[in-house]
Amino acid sequence: MNHEENCTNSCPFDSLNRLFSRKWILYILRDLFIGKKYFNEFKKSNPLMSNVSLSNNLKYLESEGLIIKINRDNQKHTIEYHLTKKGKKLNKVIYEMIIFGLSELVSVSDEEAENIKNQFQDVLLNYDTDKIS
Repeated sequence: MNHEENCTNSCPFDSLNRLFSRKWILYILRDLFIGKKYFNEFKKSNPLMSNVSLSNNLKYLESEGLIIKINRDNQKHTIEYHLTKKGKKLNKVIYEMIIFGLSELVSVSDEEAENIKNQFQDVLLNYDTDKIS
């Protein structure tokens, strides 16, 4: 039996592929890691994303246990989204993707690359999974 026959829906690679292949998911996760928590903040950061797409992706992340939705004061405009412990564990994956992208895929100045690395280095340190309770 080869790898493809063994790798079904329970395969970790398939699960990650389903997560990361959803349009806008990485942008939403990036925004969550840098501190955004409101629908309008995600929308402002990604103006080409439709409200329906954003809403569906937030519901998907919530159903996968990666984020939690908190309704402050039972008002629609005060809904916040936060990474769960499980969601915070993605920090190292996202950081490594950013480092790879900077070094192999995009052409930016050394100064700009260093600024981006530093911003996401802070994210990596702030969400150190060894310290997540």
